[in-house]
Amino acid sequence: MFPKIWWKRPVTGKVVFLTFDDGPIPEVTEFVLEQLELFKAKATFFCVGENLDKYPHIAQKVVAQGHTLGNHTYHHVKAWQNTMAAYQQEVLACQVAIDKISPTVGSQKLFRPPHGQLTFKNLRMLEKDFQVVLWSALSYDFDATLPPEICLQKTLAAIKPGAIVVLHDSLKAEKNLRYVLPRLLAHCQKLGYSLQAVA
Repeated sequence: MFPKIWWKRPVTGKVVFLTFDDGPIPEVTEFVLEQLELFKAKATFFCVGENLDKYPHIAQKVVAQGHTLGNHTYHHVKAWQNTMAAYQQEVLACQVAIDKISPTVGSQKLFRPPHGQLTFKNLRMLEKDFQVVLWSALSYDFDATLPPEICLQKTLAAIKPGAIVVLHDSLKAEKNLRYVLPRLLAHCQKLGYSLQAVA
């Protein structure tokens, strides 16, 4: 339906693409970075602009460890509840915050809409400057009512070559994330998967 959106990526071997939404924030994003370092994994962090401005030192750690940053709007807004102009301003403000941390001039800019919400008009606007990235494996780590064991089962079941996995470095997801992430990384490593940033 939306052929230009990346839901998964074509690969020739065992590669999975890790993504984290909603950060960076203290402790949770830093926990993610520690886990990724332990397993020599890379990821893309779709950041909320106001968090980048609040915690630039954490975002700088993300980049210093070889991970990439993507745009997730400045205030984590929903496309369906904003005018086109307001949404565009949210995207631009987030990109300014990203460029302060890691200039994207000449490189591909990545965007993920909060809640996966887009309109056709938003998509046409975004495609001029961004690669829109969604996912093929949704962890549901943000659902605090979901037991961590079930969250892990759902995530592992969706792991396959080329999968784009979405997790959240947020307080809302922290409980499930702390359970799922190390086990997900160990599972993928055991099966011989390379864990990479989206590209």
